[in-house]
Amino acid sequence: MPPCAAAARVSYLSRERQLGTGKPESRAEQSSRQRPGPERRAAESRERKGILCSSSLAFPTQESPRAPLRSRVGLRRPSAIGMEAGDAMERGEQRAPLLPESHGPKIQDDSLQVSLLKDKKRAGSKAPAVVLGFECLESTAFSGISSNLVVYLETVLHGSNLASASKVTTWFGTSYLTPIFGAIIADTFLGNYNTILVSLAVYLLGMMFVTFSAFLPTAAVLGGSSVFGAQTVAFVGLYLVAIGSGGVRSSLLPFGAEQFDDDNPTDRESKGSFFSWFYLCVDFGPIVSGLFIVWIQNNVSWGLGFGISTVCIALAFGAFVLATPMYKRRMPTGTPLKRLSQVAVAACRKITLKVPADAGMLYEVSDKVDNQPKIEHTGEFSFLDKAAIITESDFEEITEEAGSSWKLCTVTQVEELKILLRLLPIWATSIIMSSAYAQMNTTFIQQGSVMNMSILSVSVPAASMGSFEVTCVLTWVLLYSKVIAPAVRSLSSNDDGEPSQLQRMGAGRLLMALAMAVSALVEMKRLDSAARGEQITIAWQLPQYFFLAGAEVFCYIAQLEFFYAEAPDTMKSTCTSLALLTIALGSYLSSFIYAIVAAFTATADSPGWICDDLNQGHLDYFFWTMAAMCTLNFVVYSGFAKNYKLKTVLS
Repeated sequence: MPPCAAAARVSYLSRERQLGTGKPESRAEQSSRQRPGPERRAAESRERKGILCSSSLAFPTQESPRAPLRSRVGLRRPSAIGMEAGDAMERGEQRAPLLPESHGPKIQDDSLQVSLLKDKKRAGSKAPAVVLGFECLESTAFSGISSNLVVYLETVLHGSNLASASKVTTWFGTSYLTPIFGAIIADTFLGNYNTILVSLAVYLLGMMFVTFSAFLPTAAVLGGSSVFGAQTVAFVGLYLVAIGSGGVRSSLLPFGAEQFDDDNPTDRESKGSFFSWFYLCVDFGPIVSGLFIVWIQNNVSWGLGFGISTVCIALAFGAFVLATPMYKRRMPTGTPLKRLSQVAVAACRKITLKVPADAGMLYEVSDKVDNQPKIEHTGEFSFLDKAAIITESDFEEITEEAGSSWKLCTVTQVEELKILLRLLPIWATSIIMSSAYAQMNTTFIQQGSVMNMSILSVSVPAASMGSFEVTCVLTWVLLYSKVIAPAVRSLSSNDDGEPSQLQRMGAGRLLMALAMAVSALVEMKRLDSAARGEQITIAWQLPQYFFLAGAEVFCYIAQLEFFYAEAPDTMKSTCTSLALLTIALGSYLSSFIYAIVAAFTATADSPGWICDDLNQGHLDYFFWTMAAMCTLNFVVYSGFAKNYKLKTVLS
């Protein structure tokens, strides 16, 4: 199954908060007005800016207390590895303001303004159902091309095994690189709805090019290269598909989450179910393509098989546009890169200053000012805390209402950058994981193509084994919810009892190493049989697909959920796309590994580990190498995960 299934569990919904007005003057305010000279001026400047102080000396506030977000929401067992909104991992406590925020001007950041186009959409709307149907069609279309692409390049476009595998992983990587650009465009300029529309137009055009290529003569038939040859048209179409699918992939799930209202209990419950159904819809595509489209491509016509995928995208496009009146649409919020850059610049400007021992002395504003939740201060990357140090010049500028966010940043803004820095090691280990996962669409298919492609007298194309992997995903989901999670809960002493997201990601990395080791053992068995002139059945591949499916269930789903939960409110979509970016970089790394293998193993006397005739190569050595890399990756990840500090949000 394409790893876009992992994206099914990502939520992107921020709630609106109302500003209070007309509060009576507090004792803190009265006392501040009685302070003489500079102290009074400083207090007034803090009052204007709504500065918060987390120290024990904070003055009381007139605000009604709000319940702290202390509890971690448990995983939904009925929906398997369950997804909750990203608030599930967030904890917090109320932070009282030093001075009331109801007086004085309020500063705002353009990148934090989130507006929602109001309509009559209420709980029970059909908009989420349209999004789910859209995903069924889109996943079928994408899988209809990607599942059997390596075979198309080898048999129709006459590419070699190594070159075809490299081209597929490069294209696959690009299709998961584009979501990061789609997320930036959606967050900054177009919004999710418009990004989906534009991406669908590009997507459909690319699908038409790929379909058209199946009816064109190849370069070999034309007697050389030709700009109108099948290969040129096919790759133009493939990369248009990569661009279009990236925009859809980065925006569709967040757009679906926007249709729910977190303040509505019914909507909150429905949104949890929506994530599970979305995941099943992503699985729907590989099943349909593996059982039907791949068979049509191999036995009837490549053009007809690609044409079915094109029709799916056309239907998705039409249905999405027709359902426009029922959508909630969130407007773009502005680029988060500006906020991160401000922290770096402000910290560098104050490089000579010493960070105060009391974090309560650092600059913060109330959520009444910028309407955003606050993140608790952490001691890591303390250099960045200098961006929140308040100097005399800052007080003067605050008093004159001319403060510059490029000189002074809030604690929350600093913590947003710290979160990204803490995520980087976890993110980097995901790249190795993704490079191993990419083998399902390349070397696994090539290995199956030289086996006896029949199971119980039923012919099974090598590319159709991906459908079995999807079935294994569902099996692992049930295994987790019915066996693994209950067992962990029975052994756990805390109330939550579920394996954490970090633990699940670690289990996924370990299962991936096991999948690569099993693949190597199967290849050793196949080579031994080939030396005797025999072919083993493709059923021998079932165990490696089973363990690979387990790795996907434990790693990719938890990874997307983890990145969403840890992301700051202003960067949910961007951090989600960063998680998808690991799939892209993993595919590129896989292509690089192929090149290294070819350079170091192919000699005048040996065709190398991966060659056109796999019976003359040593694909088993390649799989053992991948298993060793995955094992080392698991060890490194375990060290980072053990020391990771989760984000804490203050309410």
